[in-house]
Amino acid sequence: MNQPLQHITVLLNEAVDALLGDHPSAVDGTYIDGTFGRGGHSRLILSRLSPQGQLIAFDKDPLAIAEAGRIQDARFSIRHEGFRHMGELPDASADGILMDLGVSSPQIDQADRGFSFRFDGPLDMRMDTTRGQSVAEWLADAEVQQITDVIRDYGEERFAYPIAKAIVAHREAHGPLQTTTELADLVARVVKTREAGQNPATRTFQALRIFINAELVELEEALQASLRVLKPGGRLAVISFHSLEDRIVKQFIAEHSKEVYDRRMPLAAPKPMRLKALERIKPSKAEVDANPRSRSAVMRVAERTGVPA
Repeated sequence: MNQPLQHITVLLNEAVDALLGDHPSAVDGTYIDGTFGRGGHSRLILSRLSPQGQLIAFDKDPLAIAEAGRIQDARFSIRHEGFRHMGELPDASADGILMDLGVSSPQIDQADRGFSFRFDGPLDMRMDTTRGQSVAEWLADAEVQQITDVIRDYGEERFAYPIAKAIVAHREAHGPLQTTTELADLVARVVKTREAGQNPATRTFQALRIFINAELVELEEALQASLRVLKPGGRLAVISFHSLEDRIVKQFIAEHSKEVYDRRMPLAAPKPMRLKALERIKPSKAEVDANPRSRSAVMRVAERTGVPA
């Protein structure tokens, strides 16, 4: 029987502190919570804002939208969309943008969502269960090379090819995989070695979830959109939970936080930086002890300069 669903927001105070900064007028600003989840960050942001402040949240998960409906606050609005759609907001309209890229505990622990190999459930993994293709549907038709590429590129799994071959062989002999247990057991038979304490299916499940939800593509689009949507002096705070996400965030901030010289025109003025990198924050030991799922989290914070996007 599943344990009661509970979600502990990671880097709760640190994220909101970084987002609002210490300027007195920050409490009157407009902020974006790109991943509402179960509303931990959003609720704390609202508690810090003045009556003039505004918070716009995004989430693809219908359960997150339902949870957001419990917030009866005229300063708050929620959009049933991924955070890539923040690019539809007016230019220079936000004083801060927060993106928490983690999967919420209820999503992981709810068997019928199909995110976890620990529970037997349908092989779904969609963040938005109202649209798109499930993992089971994709695996029913994908070719060995396609599956290999996804598991290798998004899971950094060195056994990607034999796993892909086993998935297709199972499909041809027994029909398509339908449940999380079927996939986890298949991967365990193929992957004979794994880091201590890590389930053999961890990387495969991560890869398929990232792929089916286009998570890295969406992250890249949202980061680019942030350059237009943030006001000068506005803060960007992004919490990542695995190396693929963090690398994208780190490289994005680095790219836009340095002056770029055109080597073909050495006397020309450099292209000025659009972001100023501020800090990199990890959970405290106390937080990790209280919530082991936070141990891989890293938050990067940057500030928008006055250079046009």
